[in-house]
Amino acid sequence: MRVSIASVSLMAVGAQAAKLSPTVQGMFDGHMGNMDQIFDSTAGYLYNFYYPLAAGPHETRSTVWYAAGLLQRNKGNDVKNAVRIINSVIDGQFKNKEDQWYGDYQKYPEEPTVGTAAYEPSIYDTWDPNWRGFIGSALMIIYEEFGHLIGKNVQHTIAESLYNNSIGDSYRVGGVDNDNLYPAYSNPSLMRAVVSGWAGRKFNDKNMTAAGEMYAQEIISLFNINDTLSEFNVPTYYGVSLSALTLWAKYMPASSVMAKNGPRMIEDIWTAFGDFYNARLQNLAGPWDRTYGWDMNKYVAIMSLYIWSIAGRDHVFSSSEKPWLLAHADDGEFVPIVSILSSFHNTLVPASVVARLKSFGRSERIVHRHAYSPPFDHQVRNITSWLSEKITIGGDSYNQTVVGGASKDSNSFSPAIAHWYRDATKLQNSSVGYFSLHPSEKSLKASVGPHWLNLTYPAGNASSVFTFAVSSNPLGGTRDVTGLASINGVSISIGEGSNVDPTPKVSFCGLMGGDCSPIHNFEFWNLTFTMPAKTTALPQLNLRFDIKA
Repeated sequence: MRVSIASVSLMAVGAQAAKLSPTVQGMFDGHMGNMDQIFDSTAGYLYNFYYPLAAGPHETRSTVWYAAGLLQRNKGNDVKNAVRIINSVIDGQFKNKEDQWYGDYQKYPEEPTVGTAAYEPSIYDTWDPNWRGFIGSALMIIYEEFGHLIGKNVQHTIAESLYNNSIGDSYRVGGVDNDNLYPAYSNPSLMRAVVSGWAGRKFNDKNMTAAGEMYAQEIISLFNINDTLSEFNVPTYYGVSLSALTLWAKYMPASSVMAKNGPRMIEDIWTAFGDFYNARLQNLAGPWDRTYGWDMNKYVAIMSLYIWSIAGRDHVFSSSEKPWLLAHADDGEFVPIVSILSSFHNTLVPASVVARLKSFGRSERIVHRHAYSPPFDHQVRNITSWLSEKITIGGDSYNQTVVGGASKDSNSFSPAIAHWYRDATKLQNSSVGYFSLHPSEKSLKASVGPHWLNLTYPAGNASSVFTFAVSSNPLGGTRDVTGLASINGVSISIGEGSNVDPTPKVSFCGLMGGDCSPIHNFEFWNLTFTMPAKTTALPQLNLRFDIKA
């Protein structure tokens, strides 16, 4: 379908690439070099870095991020390759208005046709509705920042694609057709609002513009309850949300509710992040609503990329100089987006937060916050974390409709976790240990204080268990974990008031074997505490954590 832009200039505001600080330029150059190596110039797509054993398929979303990076770099054939990518990706956009996935984009160009007998539609599998937001917001950045490079015809192609993208995204209703998009699903909600508001204005479509504004107001109203996103304390998706809010603040007109609220929301998110961040451990203290790992030194979280852009390379990924050796390394392909937006976004980060990204400081602290994710939360979640230089402990008290929280994923919801520093003088290398509760109940009461974590299941019974994912000991440490006493670097004891069997069942979840599989490519020891048979008491486990002398 062809649509016409009415009374809107096609040219972007700027006339040159974003100016990058030396720190950001170094991050950008390194990651673009990595992406150059997996760019297939014949196909015009990046290979799928997340599935390196998949024998050759390409991947769409990261390729669009790469296109933005090519335009920022603008050397040799970069612009030509970027334009080719843009046209190819938009040519593969789904075009049947009757389909639930209309206006979305192929996950990879070789995939079968979604909706055929051999490739039946499965939301988040054969097609991903969030990719409208990921790809749409990247195309918006390309349009706004690099119009002088791509020309009016390509700009029009992008604008038309985002118009169709927004129509398709309007099909999404939480709880209908297996979709989970509510305002509480923060990162795709923020992207949906800005793409719709932007495309509506470009085509003078008052209904689409109003839809974007109304949806943004729903997000803002929910945010204002606790001055935080519903998708709270998330090392990866905070980064996506911050990029979307930067588009709110940078590209929307002053009359938009998004432009009015975006900067404040960015500042509030960073304030919360600074409260929970431990620069010595280089980790965001838990609990986490969603995570792709238990130690930010071992996987690429998008917030680590933001920290790199603000505080410098020395303050992230301390365990590896090679990002591709980390788990979830494909999120490093988001670097072009972080880099291009950095000169605007980084001015909105409070100076007090920047200081906390660089140094823990001298004083320990207890942080109390609240978050709320309707319709999955029966009530506001109460979150408490205690942070000291070498130990952090966090817990989340909640009453939810489903195990795993709003993401419905018990592998990514971490409602209680402790981290500790493992000193290099005692072992071969310094590192971080973790002890994370794997959720198995719809409700939890968690209390946290200096060195202690108390957990109770308000609706638990004799069949309840407390299961923890525990880090493997590092080289030079105890090879086999047989119980709490053999966890290196920390002394963990069961406190008074606990009514579990104090001897946990122990198993190993390994890459090469064991009783269970890794989670998010993290090997771990599984320690499970059970209740006495036929007990009528509510399950309770009280733990104390101290650094071993």
